[in-house]
Amino acid sequence: MQTSCLTLMHPTCAVDRPVSMATKTPNIILVMADQLAPQFLPSYGHPIVHAPTLHRLSEEGVTFDAAYTNSPLCAPSRFVMMSGRLPSNIAAWDNAVEFSAEVPTFAHYLEAAGYRTCLSGKMHFVGPDQLHGFGNRLTTDVYPSDFTWHPEWDRPDDKLDWFHNMEVVTQAGPCVRSMYLDYDDEVIFRAKRYLFEHARERGDQSFMLTVSLIQPHDPYLCRQQKWDLYKDVEIDLPTFSHKDAPDPHGARLRYSYGASDLDLDDQTIRNARRAYYGSISDIDDKVSSLLTALEETGLSEDTVVIFTADHGDMLGERGMWFKMSFLEHSARIPLIVHWPKQFAPRRIKSPVSLVDLLPTLTDLASGGKSSDFVTPMDGHSLFPYLNGGTGSGDVVGEYFAEGTDTPIFMIRRGALKAIYSEKDGLQLFDLEKDPDETINYANDPDYKNQADALVSEIKNRYDIPSLTERVLESQRRRSFLKNVMRQQNLSWDYHPVSNAEKSYVRNSMPIYELERRSRFPSI
Repeated sequence: MQTSCLTLMHPTCAVDRPVSMATKTPNIILVMADQLAPQFLPSYGHPIVHAPTLHRLSEEGVTFDAAYTNSPLCAPSRFVMMSGRLPSNIAAWDNAVEFSAEVPTFAHYLEAAGYRTCLSGKMHFVGPDQLHGFGNRLTTDVYPSDFTWHPEWDRPDDKLDWFHNMEVVTQAGPCVRSMYLDYDDEVIFRAKRYLFEHARERGDQSFMLTVSLIQPHDPYLCRQQKWDLYKDVEIDLPTFSHKDAPDPHGARLRYSYGASDLDLDDQTIRNARRAYYGSISDIDDKVSSLLTALEETGLSEDTVVIFTADHGDMLGERGMWFKMSFLEHSARIPLIVHWPKQFAPRRIKSPVSLVDLLPTLTDLASGGKSSDFVTPMDGHSLFPYLNGGTGSGDVVGEYFAEGTDTPIFMIRRGALKAIYSEKDGLQLFDLEKDPDETINYANDPDYKNQADALVSEIKNRYDIPSLTERVLESQRRRSFLKNVMRQQNLSWDYHPVSNAEKSYVRNSMPIYELERRSRFPSI
């Protein structure tokens, strides 16, 4: 049997937890981008990308320099973030696996604590439960909620029709509209409206609003205005090609989405990166607009704003695109916590991850008091870091999706990062000596003890054959069920509730009374 998780404790458990909180529980806004690698943000050192709002949040907030996803794929990373559990403990295998309604999420815990919770945007829920504890959801999801996008480890060399493909790279550039631009515009519009409705109607109740955007996820497209931001800028090229540091998993991924079939010229790569940068600038505008609404409602001083992403993007590094790898550009994420009223600006070097978010949110909601969880937590609160504590943590990663037919594990401990699968063996990187991960120290005599210990730790704590069978069984079940669902024309896609009878001017009360109530601030 597979053990519950790697027992990798954050040393912050023993750190003093100074608490300085406002009397009223703070409002919380969690803003999430999709496929945004921190290496492409100015707050993390990128010299070209224009994102002044995010840069200001970082300068005024607590910025985590070594934050990771626990599974570099959209749905599993989000399920982990919401549940505080690692993928194998909640069967979060891939982008087409059901997120069980039985798993408590941060939305459940915050609702239980008296918060009003709301989701605007993507969360990639699969299955009939499309709320998972949120009291309200303002938009449908951008992606389907069924079982179609599952990998098939029984056919690991087949290219499935839903895989990423390189057309999104070769056709990258500016556009007037796109599906993702439409979606993000709606997400922000509805989130801003929610803030004003809250201020009008229920200003005394603390709220937790999750605002989840799809940009800068491929296809690499952006508005002409954002494309033109980089008109006179020399777009940087990837530092390394796939030949610089051989990676068997990376080679399989390149094959799966067709990168190994192409020899991209520099201009094509620059176009894709320029569009990605333009999308980041568009996100920055949207965050600015959201923060402006927060200021206008008078709620900003008592609201914690958290900015993060579900995973990164290789964006041409080593000839790789998208995510699905535990290499730094794919696995690292931005993480900024902004509440200047309570948390002094600082940068945190210790490794942390999305699995830590649930206990952090419950600490924010309770003033740092220990929370009683109804299920074991694999994450650990970041609250000590926010309050000036120090420590050095561990990060655990698990991957069970495309580009492999056996589980892949990652441990980031101090400066070392181990990536292991039974198919590929061990990759061991020393990120202090080699931040670009070009040297595999797995067979270096100076690292033998660490390498052996990390591999033994993984093998001792995971029954890998049993875990592989669980994944395969799930894939086979879903392969059958998706076809039946198609025959039945069954869909779990979320339909936002809208009541036109209570919208704008209606005859439920005199028009002047309606107009008076809708005015903000009131007279």
